[in-house]
Amino acid sequence: MHHLFRFSFCLLICASCSSDKQISKNPSQALYDQLDSSRVMLPNGWALTPAGKTVPLGDLPLNMALTHDQQYMAVTNNGQGMQSIQLVDVQQEKVIDEVAIAQAWVGLCFSPNDRFLYVSAGNKNTVKQYALSSGKLHLTDSIVLGAPWPNKISVAGIAINDTGNTLYAVTKEDSALYVADVNRLEVTKKFPLPHEAYTCLFDASRALLYISLWGGSEVAVFDVETQQFLAPIQVESHPNDMVMSQDSAYLFVANANANTVSVIDLAQQKVVENISATLYPDAPAGSTTNGLALAESDGETQLFMANADNNCLAVFDVTTPGESKSLGFIPTGWYPTAVRIVGDQLFVTNGKGNASKANPRGPNPYEKRTDDTQYIARLFKGSLSVLPLPDEATLSAYSRIVYKNTPYNKEKEQKAAGEASNPIPQTIAQTSPIKHVFYIIKENRTYDQVLGDMPEGNGDTALCLFPEKVSPNHHKLAREFVLLDNFYVDAEVSADGHNWSMAAYATDYVEKTWPSYYSGRGGTYDYEGSRKIAYPAQGFIWDYCQRAGVSYRSYGEFVNDGKPQLPSLEGHTDQDFAGFDLSIRDVDRFKQWKTDFDSLLALEAVPQFQVIRIGNDHTAGAKLGVPTPKLM
Repeated sequence: MHHLFRFSFCLLICASCSSDKQISKNPSQALYDQLDSSRVMLPNGWALTPAGKTVPLGDLPLNMALTHDQQYMAVTNNGQGMQSIQLVDVQQEKVIDEVAIAQAWVGLCFSPNDRFLYVSAGNKNTVKQYALSSGKLHLTDSIVLGAPWPNKISVAGIAINDTGNTLYAVTKEDSALYVADVNRLEVTKKFPLPHEAYTCLFDASRALLYISLWGGSEVAVFDVETQQFLAPIQVESHPNDMVMSQDSAYLFVANANANTVSVIDLAQQKVVENISATLYPDAPAGSTTNGLALAESDGETQLFMANADNNCLAVFDVTTPGESKSLGFIPTGWYPTAVRIVGDQLFVTNGKGNASKANPRGPNPYEKRTDDTQYIARLFKGSLSVLPLPDEATLSAYSRIVYKNTPYNKEKEQKAAGEASNPIPQTIAQTSPIKHVFYIIKENRTYDQVLGDMPEGNGDTALCLFPEKVSPNHHKLAREFVLLDNFYVDAEVSADGHNWSMAAYATDYVEKTWPSYYSGRGGTYDYEGSRKIAYPAQGFIWDYCQRAGVSYRSYGEFVNDGKPQLPSLEGHTDQDFAGFDLSIRDVDRFKQWKTDFDSLLALEAVPQFQVIRIGNDHTAGAKLGVPTPKLM
């Protein structure tokens, strides 16, 4: 990664040398060149060129709430490290206050008079009430939904009615709607929901509450006067953020697992359009549309959609719902999670900030982790992008740079880079002499940590934690087969890593919930097939094999206590090959695999595709009573 950053720095110098001529000729081109010169590469092969001003935020900002007088913006930081609520002065475009909170997750809303900010406390199972006074937040009280974790409630989105006397909270563990009296600060009613919820939005004109059912593909509709649910509105996979038009005629719903935004006609209570937010038509799942904002003026309406995994905003003209038109894209920071509009300014929270980072100070496998340890789960701090609403010329320059930032295009689906003599096909029509694929999954290591000492590769010896004397087998395999020194992936920990390895995608559920679990704030490890909400829309690699008629078998991957965790793995596992367990030596795992392989070979039933989990390079650090990294 360091080589890529040095190269980006060289580009910055070269581009700046010729910028004067370009500015005088074409302001749009000058903007493009300015962004292009500041490009930062990510470990997944994508690049960042965030537009506008950057304001540092905390760990994984997931949501923003604006005061009704538009003077302040609250941001909730929900990462693995310190969680907090930050207060942004909108005019000054800077953070003016921050309060640490033990637990927080997504939910934020101000009271109608802006006196109070209500904050979801996540697995604490409460909603915190903060007084807002002179640009400062002060904790005053809480609304308790139940005892904290391990009591499974987990507050997600919240909303308040137009009088400010009733608060609504939806949850993602017990899948429920809680109704609370704000004056008494207590829950008065609880209603079950059919799926995990993400957020809710109050429609004062109809006295209805709309609830995005994250674990399903629908929006629940709750009549607050009759206290009854109306017929749900079918949308697409993983509905999350929602925004309503000023006249309350239309509701826009982001569908993170489908790359779309559903446009709902509220008079008819039905979807009239599903807008594709992707960079290319029919792109694979992975744009992760998860934040929305509307700009309405002079009879025109523009919709801004945050595409988390494309690192951009998609911009559409939605003046005539059902006939929406793409206007272009805006480059953001890494993993944009929310977007808001104040006047003619755009505010965008970037969940992972503006750059990736190496961690030479840890986690060192031979030392205890401290607050100074550069643990990857808390290394990427979020940011706030602030920029003017773009005109047509500016949006054109932004769109060009967004396309340059992505390593994907439609042509690559049909023809991949490669060599003509290589047995791996370059096109869909080509055949291959390869009959069997053995996909070996190892754990939690970057290239540099293990192979950074190999002079044949593009590595950094300063980042090598497990040199050849510690990992001789890895080095021997790399020399005898292939050294993948420029192969990039997109994961920080095992939770999203196994999803990227088995599906080339980690859903918004995976990305937004693992930090709470990893930091000991509650939650369960739902990330290897045990929970449907974590599934990509088209499933995992075994589902693709099943649909294509390719025989397959999994050894330990997405297996728990000998039981397959996916329907597609039923009958396709070795029940004697364990899942994650560092007490089992890799050599013993290999022996078990070989026993099963030999029996299948004798039956002439060796599957075409095998996944084999051999994960002791995970290591257990300096923990007492377990093998050292060298022994593992």
